[in-house]
Order: sequence, then structure tokens, then C-alpha cells
Amino acid sequence: MPNRAQQLAGTRARILGAAAGVFADLGFKGASTRDIAARAGVNQGLITYHFKSKDELWRASMHQLFSEYRERLRERMNQLASDDPRELAREHIREFVRFSGAHPEFFRTMVEEGKRLNDRMRWLVETHLRPMHDYFDAMIRDTLGLEEDRRAHFIYMMIGAGGLIFANAPECRALTGLDANTSKAIQEHAEQLAQLLVP
Repeated sequence: MPNRAQQLAGTRARILGAAAGVFADLGFKGASTRDIAARAGVNQGLITYHFKSKDELWRASMHQLFSEYRERLRERMNQLASDDPRELAREHIREFVRFSGAHPEFFRTMVEEGKRLNDRMRWLVETHLRPMHDYFDAMIRDTLGLEEDRRAHFIYMMIGAGGLIFANAPECRALTGLDANTSKAIQEHAEQLAQLLVP
């Protein structure tokens, strides 16, 4: 049976996962701690126990989401046997797509927060997006030899093409009949995008 510390950690993790989804769906202003508590299946008082404010909860949920992505990417890169830089670049793209498929809130959050130049967007850029951008920018420069402005286009093509189908999965299913949430669809999307961007 889990002890008190484990129970609190589990509750905190459920709150953070629920918060990322609610913030992505409703935006920061539209989201309420009541919505988040309901999605997490916890008492609303537990949110104020773990987090002093909605802003603190938002930042913690974003930190959790981006940290999970970085950890998954690191583990995947460590597993690869190939030292072919183009194949490594393709695998970076595949892993971005896989993560976007598992976490559609990732793309929706970037779209929602990227609309406004405010403190949250600045924090997200400096804390998480800039390090991720710089990492991918260097990889694209070294692998494909693209100039700086072309690398910016490449990164946004990867983000948009990699995440939109999962963020808009109900639309995709209604329009095309494809269920983008299946593991087969995620893998197919990952492979097609990797081959398209790094032929």
C-alpha cells in the first residue's frame, strides 16, 4: 500500500496531467481549478494544497510536459545504434511526432500560448521552447546545411505537420475516416514526416 508521500506524489502527478489538458483545451483564462480537479478526479482543495496559484499550476504542468518530452527524446537517442546524421535527424522527427500523438495537448498549448506576447509566453519561450529550438536548429544546420531563415521554416513545418493531426484528431476522423489516435496512425505519420523533411 502506498505511503503518504507516495499518495501525495501520485495526486500531484494526476493534477499536473489534468491541468495540461484543461489549459490546452480552454486556455489559461478559460480554465478553472474546478475543471482541473474534476478531470484529475480529486478534491479541489488538493489543488490549492499543492499549488499556490493557477499560474504556478500552469507553469508546473508545462514543466512536466516538456520535461517528459526531453526525457523521452534523450532515452530514444541513447537507444539508437545508427551514427548516420540524417537518420538521427529523422528519428528526432519521429520521436517528436510520437510524443505529439501521445500528448495532443503539447501542440494545442504551443498554439494557444503562442498567440499572445505575455509573461506566460515569455516564460515558456525562455524556459522550454528556446532550448528545444536551439537544439533542433543546431541539428538541422549540421545535418542539412540550411541557412538560418530556412531553419526557422523547417522547425515550424515540423511542429505544425507533426502535431496538428493529433490536436485535431476528431476533425481528421470526421473528414478522412482516419483515427489519428491509433498507434499505427502515429507511427505512419512519424515515418512519412521524417522521410518528407529529411529525404
